[in-house]
Amino acid sequence: MGYDLKMRVWRGDQSGGDLGDYTVEVSEGEVVLDALHRLQATQAGDLAIRWNCKAGKCGSCSAEINGRPRLMCMTRLSDFEPEETITVTPMRAFPVIRDLVTDVSYNYEKAKELPYAELGPRDPDGKRRMAQIDVERGQEFRKCIECFLCQDTCHVVRDHEDNKPAFAGPRFFLRYAELDMHPLDTHDRRALAQSAAGIGMCNITKCCTEVCPEGIRITDNAIIPMKERVVDRKYDPLVWLGNKIGIRNKDNDGRAEV
Repeated sequence: MGYDLKMRVWRGDQSGGDLGDYTVEVSEGEVVLDALHRLQATQAGDLAIRWNCKAGKCGSCSAEINGRPRLMCMTRLSDFEPEETITVTPMRAFPVIRDLVTDVSYNYEKAKELPYAELGPRDPDGKRRMAQIDVERGQEFRKCIECFLCQDTCHVVRDHEDNKPAFAGPRFFLRYAELDMHPLDTHDRRALAQSAAGIGMCNITKCCTEVCPEGIRITDNAIIPMKERVVDRKYDPLVWLGNKIGIRNKDNDGRAEV
Protein backbone atom coordinates (compact mmCIF):
# COMPACT_ATOMS: atom_id res chain seq x y z
CA MET A 1 0.00 0.00 0.00
CA GLY A 2 1.43 3.38 -1.00
CA TYR A 3 1.28 6.79 0.66
CA ASP A 4 2.71 10.27 0.22
CA LEU A 5 5.90 10.76 2.20
CA LYS A 6 6.99 14.22 3.27
CA MET A 7 10.74 14.73 2.98
CA ARG A 8 13.22 17.50 3.67
CA VAL A 9 16.43 17.04 1.69
CA TRP A 10 19.52 19.22 1.93
CA ARG A 11 20.42 20.83 -1.40
CA GLY A 12 23.59 22.79 -1.99
CA ASP A 13 27.35 22.65 -2.41
CA GLN A 14 30.57 23.99 -0.85
CA SER A 15 29.27 27.55 -0.97
CA GLY A 16 26.17 26.75 1.07
CA GLY A 17 22.65 25.39 0.77
CA ASP A 18 19.36 24.74 2.51
CA LEU A 19 16.69 22.12 3.08
CA GLY A 20 14.12 21.61 0.34
CA ASP A 21 10.60 20.34 1.03
CA TYR A 22 9.23 17.50 -1.11
CA THR A 23 6.34 15.05 -1.17
CA VAL A 24 7.16 11.67 -2.68
CA GLU A 25 4.89 8.71 -3.37
CA VAL A 26 6.31 5.60 -1.69
CA SER A 27 5.27 2.00 -1.21
CA GLU A 28 5.27 -0.47 1.65
CA GLY A 29 8.62 -2.18 2.21
CA GLU A 30 10.77 0.58 0.74
CA VAL A 31 13.82 2.26 2.24
CA VAL A 32 14.92 5.91 2.34
CA LEU A 33 17.16 5.40 -0.69
CA ASP A 34 14.12 4.21 -2.70
CA ALA A 35 12.29 7.42 -1.82
CA LEU A 36 15.28 9.53 -2.84
CA HIS A 37 15.62 7.69 -6.14
CA ARG A 38 11.95 8.36 -6.89
CA LEU A 39 12.43 12.01 -5.92
CA GLN A 40 15.41 12.13 -8.25
CA ALA A 41 13.42 10.54 -11.08
CA THR A 42 10.30 12.67 -10.77
CA GLN A 43 11.10 16.04 -9.20
CA ALA A 44 14.81 16.67 -8.67
CA GLY A 45 16.79 15.21 -11.54
CA ASP A 46 19.97 16.99 -10.45
CA LEU A 47 19.92 15.60 -6.88
CA ALA A 48 23.39 14.21 -6.06
CA ILE A 49 23.45 10.92 -4.14
CA ARG A 50 26.31 8.50 -3.64
CA TRP A 51 25.25 4.83 -3.66
CA ASN A 52 26.27 1.50 -5.15
CA CYS A 53 25.12 -1.91 -3.87
CA LYS A 54 21.84 -1.02 -2.09
CA ALA A 55 22.51 -4.02 0.16
CA GLY A 56 24.32 -2.44 3.12
CA LYS A 57 27.72 -3.79 2.08
CA CYS A 58 29.45 -1.04 0.08
CA GLY A 59 29.11 1.77 2.61
CA SER A 60 28.47 4.36 -0.12
CA CYS A 61 25.08 5.79 0.83
CA SER A 62 25.96 7.20 4.24
CA ALA A 63 23.99 10.27 5.30
CA GLU A 64 22.19 11.69 8.31
CA ILE A 65 18.52 10.80 8.60
CA ASN A 66 16.59 12.86 11.13
CA GLY A 67 19.98 13.82 12.58
CA ARG A 68 21.31 10.28 13.00
CA PRO A 69 24.16 8.91 10.83
CA ARG A 70 22.74 5.94 8.91
CA LEU A 71 22.93 4.04 5.63
CA MET A 72 20.06 5.22 3.41
CA CYS A 73 19.68 1.76 1.87
CA MET A 74 19.24 0.10 5.28
CA THR A 75 16.86 2.63 6.80
CA ARG A 76 13.32 1.38 6.28
CA LEU A 77 10.45 3.80 5.86
CA SER A 78 8.50 1.58 8.23
CA ASP A 79 10.82 2.81 11.00
CA PHE A 80 8.93 6.12 10.80
CA GLU A 81 5.27 7.04 11.09
CA PRO A 82 3.59 7.63 7.67
CA GLU A 83 2.76 11.21 8.61
CA GLU A 84 6.29 11.91 9.86
CA THR A 85 8.62 14.14 7.83
CA ILE A 86 11.96 12.49 7.08
CA THR A 87 14.92 14.87 6.91
CA VAL A 88 18.01 13.74 4.99
CA THR A 89 21.26 15.71 5.23
CA PRO A 90 24.90 14.98 4.27
CA MET A 91 27.39 13.69 6.85
CA ARG A 92 28.31 16.68 8.96
CA ALA A 93 31.91 15.73 9.73
CA PHE A 94 33.03 15.99 6.09
CA PRO A 95 33.01 18.80 3.50
CA VAL A 96 30.00 18.83 1.16
CA ILE A 97 30.66 18.30 -2.54
CA ARG A 98 27.02 18.62 -3.61
CA ASP A 99 23.68 17.79 -2.00
CA LEU A 100 24.09 14.51 -0.08
CA VAL A 101 27.59 13.72 -1.39
CA THR A 102 30.50 14.54 0.91
CA ASP A 103 34.27 14.54 0.47
CA VAL A 104 35.54 11.65 2.63
CA SER A 105 39.15 11.85 1.42
CA TYR A 106 40.23 12.66 4.99
CA ASN A 107 39.74 8.98 5.74
CA TYR A 108 41.95 7.86 2.87
CA GLU A 109 44.72 10.18 4.02
CA LYS A 110 44.52 8.67 7.51
CA ALA A 111 44.68 5.18 6.01
CA LYS A 112 48.02 6.05 4.38
CA GLU A 113 49.54 6.79 7.80
CA LEU A 114 48.85 3.28 9.09
CA PRO A 115 51.71 0.76 8.62
CA TYR A 116 50.67 -2.44 6.89
CA ALA A 117 51.18 -5.92 8.35
CA GLU A 118 54.74 -7.19 8.63
CA LEU A 119 54.81 -10.95 9.08
CA GLY A 120 57.72 -12.81 10.62
CA PRO A 121 59.56 -15.73 9.02
CA ARG A 122 57.64 -18.84 8.02
CA ASP A 123 57.82 -22.13 9.91
CA PRO A 124 60.41 -24.68 8.74
CA ASP A 125 57.78 -26.32 6.52
CA GLY A 126 57.09 -23.02 4.73
CA LYS A 127 53.74 -22.34 6.43
CA ARG A 128 52.50 -19.83 8.96
CA ARG A 129 50.29 -20.93 11.81
CA MET A 130 48.05 -19.15 14.28
CA ALA A 131 45.51 -20.36 16.81
CA GLN A 132 41.86 -20.41 15.82
CA ILE A 133 40.97 -18.15 18.74
CA ASP A 134 43.31 -15.49 17.30
CA VAL A 135 41.68 -15.85 13.88
CA GLU A 136 38.25 -15.35 15.39
CA ARG A 137 39.32 -12.35 17.44
CA GLY A 138 40.13 -10.28 14.39
CA GLN A 139 37.21 -11.51 12.31
CA GLU A 140 34.82 -8.94 13.78
CA PHE A 141 37.11 -6.05 12.78
CA ARG A 142 37.19 -7.18 9.16
CA LYS A 143 33.43 -6.74 8.85
CA CYS A 144 33.95 -2.97 8.45
CA ILE A 145 32.44 -1.69 5.17
CA GLU A 146 34.06 1.77 5.48
CA CYS A 147 30.80 3.66 5.48
CA PHE A 148 32.54 6.18 7.80
CA LEU A 149 29.42 6.63 9.91
CA CYS A 150 31.56 6.06 13.00
CA GLN A 151 33.87 8.83 11.82
CA ASP A 152 30.89 11.10 11.21
CA THR A 153 29.37 10.63 14.65
CA CYS A 154 32.68 10.98 16.54
CA HIS A 155 32.46 14.39 18.18
CA VAL A 156 36.26 14.76 18.27
CA VAL A 157 36.21 15.43 14.51
CA ARG A 158 32.52 16.26 14.06
CA ASP A 159 32.62 19.31 16.30
CA HIS A 160 36.31 20.23 16.03
CA GLU A 161 37.68 20.48 12.50
CA ASP A 162 41.11 21.42 13.83
CA ASN A 163 41.46 17.99 15.46
CA LYS A 164 41.55 16.15 12.13
CA PRO A 165 45.32 16.38 11.50
CA ALA A 166 46.06 14.73 14.86
CA PHE A 167 43.15 12.28 15.13
CA ALA A 168 42.56 9.18 13.00
CA GLY A 169 39.09 8.33 14.30
CA PRO A 170 37.31 5.11 15.28
CA ARG A 171 37.46 3.44 11.87
CA PHE A 172 41.26 3.52 12.00
CA PHE A 173 41.54 2.70 15.69
CA LEU A 174 39.72 -0.45 14.63
CA ARG A 175 42.40 -1.08 12.03
CA TYR A 176 45.24 -0.33 14.44
CA ALA A 177 43.76 -2.82 16.90
CA GLU A 178 43.20 -5.48 14.23
CA LEU A 179 46.82 -5.36 13.09
CA ASP A 180 48.37 -4.92 16.53
CA MET A 181 46.46 -7.92 17.88
CA HIS A 182 47.48 -10.12 14.94
CA PRO A 183 49.70 -12.89 16.41
CA LEU A 184 51.94 -13.07 13.33
CA ASP A 185 52.47 -9.34 12.81
CA THR A 186 55.82 -8.02 14.07
CA HIS A 187 55.12 -4.27 13.80
CA ASP A 188 54.51 -2.41 17.05
CA ARG A 189 51.96 0.35 16.38
CA ARG A 190 51.32 1.42 19.94
CA ALA A 191 53.48 4.54 19.89
CA LEU A 192 52.04 5.53 16.52
CA ALA A 193 48.49 5.02 17.79
CA GLN A 194 49.21 7.47 20.57
CA SER A 195 51.15 10.09 18.62
CA ALA A 196 50.03 10.20 14.98
CA ALA A 197 46.56 8.65 15.45
CA GLY A 198 45.70 10.48 18.68
CA ILE A 199 43.92 7.59 20.39
CA GLY A 200 44.27 9.41 23.72
CA MET A 201 41.78 12.02 22.48
CA CYS A 202 39.00 9.40 22.36
CA ASN A 203 36.91 9.50 25.52
CA ILE A 204 35.03 6.25 24.76
CA THR A 205 31.47 7.60 24.62
CA LYS A 206 30.58 4.62 22.36
CA CYS A 207 28.76 6.83 19.86
CA CYS A 208 30.75 5.14 17.08
CA THR A 209 29.60 1.70 18.19
CA GLU A 210 25.97 2.82 18.29
CA VAL A 211 25.87 3.80 14.59
CA CYS A 212 27.90 0.90 13.13
CA PRO A 213 25.65 -0.91 10.60
CA GLU A 214 27.73 -4.09 10.97
CA GLY A 215 27.29 -4.18 14.73
CA ILE A 216 31.05 -4.07 15.41
CA ARG A 217 31.78 -3.34 19.05
CA ILE A 218 34.33 -0.70 18.12
CA THR A 219 34.76 0.79 21.59
CA ASP A 220 34.78 -2.35 23.73
CA ASN A 221 36.71 -4.68 21.45
CA ALA A 222 39.11 -2.34 19.64
CA ILE A 223 39.53 1.13 21.16
CA ILE A 224 39.64 0.21 24.85
CA PRO A 225 42.06 -2.74 24.35
CA MET A 226 44.25 -0.55 22.15
CA LYS A 227 44.27 2.20 24.77
CA GLU A 228 45.31 -0.39 27.36
CA ARG A 229 48.16 -1.59 25.15
CA VAL A 230 49.38 1.99 24.65
CA VAL A 231 49.27 2.67 28.39
CA ASP A 232 51.05 -0.60 29.20
CA ARG A 233 53.87 0.28 26.84
CA LYS A 234 54.35 3.75 28.29
CA TYR A 235 53.60 3.35 31.98
CA ASP A 236 53.89 -0.33 32.95
CA PRO A 237 56.76 -0.55 35.50
CA LEU A 238 57.85 -3.96 34.21
CA VAL A 239 58.20 -2.60 30.68
CA TRP A 240 60.13 0.36 32.07
CA LEU A 241 62.44 -1.98 33.99
CA GLY A 242 62.92 -4.17 30.90
CA ASN A 243 64.03 -1.12 28.94
CA LYS A 244 66.45 -0.13 31.70
CA ILE A 245 68.17 -3.52 31.82
CA GLY A 246 68.44 -3.78 28.07
CA ILE A 247 65.32 -5.61 26.91
CA ARG A 248 64.44 -3.60 23.85
CA ASN A 249 61.38 -3.10 21.69
CA LYS A 250 61.26 -2.12 18.05
CA ASP A 251 60.03 1.32 17.16
CA ASN A 252 57.74 2.08 14.21
CA ASP A 253 60.66 2.03 11.76
CA GLY A 254 61.91 -1.33 12.97
CA ARG A 255 64.85 0.13 14.92
CA ALA A 256 65.63 -1.04 18.42
CA GLU A 257 64.66 1.51 21.02
CA VAL A 258 65.63 1.84 24.68
